Amino acid sequence: MTPDALDVRLVTLLTDEPRIGVLEASRRLGVARATVQARLDKLVASGAVSSLGPQLDPTRFGFPVTAFVSLELTQSLGGPAARELESIPEVLEIHSVSGAADLLLRVVARSNDDLQRVLDTVLGVESVVRASSSIALTTFLDHRTLPAFAEAAR
Repeated sequence: MTPDALDVRLVTLLTDEPRIGVLEASRRLGVARATVQARLDKLVASGAVSSLGPQLDPTRFGFPVTAFVSLELTQSLGGPAARELESIPEVLEIHSVSGAADLLLRVVARSNDDLQRVLDTVLGVESVVRASSSIALTTFLDHRTLPAFAEAAR
């Protein structure tokens, strides 16, 4: 789907004020309530908007350590490994990547000692051969998608 200027304005408003209702959004955007609802339904149905739920900050509920973990796997077992890794609560993201590693994970932990426990759990996955981790010291730019969405509308 290709967004237009109204889609960008709607998604920006929902990003800035996630608890806003459709009626108030229509008032602020200067369009009919049905237009806002139809646009939102279209964005959700297309998958461009994947969640209307809250964004959680792990640092605020006891997980201040973030690390990126590169995994090397036994050949052609990325899918099964990913399914097993999904069962580890501290694993937030799993990406299949090109290069020396097979999978790249974003994980969180309660402390550096706890990170060792998480890494040991990851290394316990049968097809994981080797892991390399880097602890995030400072986050300058957290996960974002709105600028790319706005660019797609141009």
